[in-house]
Amino acid sequence: MIRHVVLFDFKPSFTDEIRAAWTEGLDRLEGNVPGLVRLSHGPDVLGLERSFDHAIVADFETVEDIAVYDTHPLHEAIKPYSLPNAERVVSVDFVL
Repeated sequence: MIRHVVLFDFKPSFTDEIRAAWTEGLDRLEGNVPGLVRLSHGPDVLGLERSFDHAIVADFETVEDIAVYDTHPLHEAIKPYSLPNAERVVSVDFVL
């Protein structure tokens, strides 16, 4: 099993309306993308200087499943909400 973690810092352009559309799209991924076992996400609750604004944690059966996820239509549909409005995005993938 592979864990995929993505952290986002957003620009002021990431409005509540954009955030709502993006999170609704994230909520549709689990159960609809082959190889995606589980996905959770949420905003930071501490608000520390080192904190990011939002985190996604997704578990996949194989490394190859991450490539399927990356190009899946449901994932492609939410990228226009997050990527143009992201100040910084970092990710890490590791074996569980």
